[in-house]
Amino acid sequence: MLYVPLGGAVEEIGASCHFLFVDGTGILLDTGSDPEKEGRASVPDFHRIHDRPDWHIDHIVLSHAHHDHIGSLPVAVREFPHAHVHMTAPTRKLLDTLLPASARLQLRRRMEGVTTEDPLYTEDDLETSSYLYLVHDYETDFDLTGLKGGFPITGRFYDAGHILGSAGVLITAEDDGRTRRIFYTGDTGLQSQTIIPGAVYPEEPVDVLLLESTLGADTEAEKYPRRGEEKRLGASVARVLAKGGVVLIPAFSLGRSQEMIALMDQYKRRKLIPDDTPIYTAGMMRAISDTYDKTRFISPRLNEEFEVYGVPQRRLPRGNSGLNEALREPSIFIVGSGMMFENTISNKIAQRIASHEKNGIFLVGFAREDSPADLLLRAAEEKGPGAEVVISRAHGPQRVLCAVERFRFSGHSNRRDLLGIVEELEPETVILLHGEQEARQWMRDNIGYFHPDVDVRMPEKGDEVFVD
Repeated sequence: MLYVPLGGAVEEIGASCHFLFVDGTGILLDTGSDPEKEGRASVPDFHRIHDRPDWHIDHIVLSHAHHDHIGSLPVAVREFPHAHVHMTAPTRKLLDTLLPASARLQLRRRMEGVTTEDPLYTEDDLETSSYLYLVHDYETDFDLTGLKGGFPITGRFYDAGHILGSAGVLITAEDDGRTRRIFYTGDTGLQSQTIIPGAVYPEEPVDVLLLESTLGADTEAEKYPRRGEEKRLGASVARVLAKGGVVLIPAFSLGRSQEMIALMDQYKRRKLIPDDTPIYTAGMMRAISDTYDKTRFISPRLNEEFEVYGVPQRRLPRGNSGLNEALREPSIFIVGSGMMFENTISNKIAQRIASHEKNGIFLVGFAREDSPADLLLRAAEEKGPGAEVVISRAHGPQRVLCAVERFRFSGHSNRRDLLGIVEELEPETVILLHGEQEARQWMRDNIGYFHPDVDVRMPEKGDEVFVD
């Protein structure tokens, strides 16, 4: 087996894409794009495949619908037009929302002069390539044998516990009576969330484990169990509402938003917060919530009867006067973006509420360094109430008097859980990916300590890794 990382997701989080070549069959695992880059610079290095006449792509397998794993799919389909694309049914439905939205955003940014890069694809491109998409149930075999493959290869999805439709994939190859098993975790979450249950893994050992390591360097994640964080957030939300304040929860449109809506519903049912507290939502998360509801009987759920839209929600008012009116009463706003980037709804609301001590801004997801969410959190933690921070350059510095707190609700497994996956699957070889250098190094050191017989690899982008 040959493994080559083609995207930036080996040493950083973005453009996740991994090439496997197994006795004549070429497989791409994920086709992400890097949100920090523009145009062709944001996509994986597909030229690496074209530069080798003996390499080719027969199949593309998607682990889930986050943009850093599916954002360059239309480009990959254009580059490798004979490849079939495999995914779960919920991921297929999410693509119908997310990829057209990305195409429109790229076009708008080009027309408004935000970027000089042409869009990577159009909505028309998406319509002409969707016939290549194949959906599969969890824990059901599907064929991954290539046209030039020397022996049969099958794939099988396992619930990854990350977001709706997320999956790890087991690739099994039969060669002259010998069975080789390769498991790609994708982004995996062992602990159950509010809607999505924890990950499921193959029952039998594997030969090669392609293991994410996102939280490998995070010393704090394992110290904050999810149920404890749920209680802590509930107490903070109740405290703000009791003072007559507004709660802002900046959240990513896919995954975290739906989980937070479900959690607010639980708080109401437990009488932790008043049942008539308005919950405002907006934007793409509403369309994604609809997909969550429509797939609740065909995807893993903690409670398949729960519907996101069964939780009473108000659509965020579009105009300033309507928004200002909504902000006058105790209420909860679950809106994007999760990092509070400028010109997003969460940023605009934060500007309005940050200077009032009765309000609260509660961060429940990853905040990139120097993003507005990160700047706000650091100012609150390091300088305390009254610290000045620039949430928006147009607005300028403003004093932060509201409560600002961070809560850990990651859909990724902490590093102890990742070590547990190695223990459970007993691989001969582990290839570490989807993590920064420090994270992968911690994982390598500790796998080596607890499992000295395991061959642990840490390839960089473009490295060729051969595994017998």
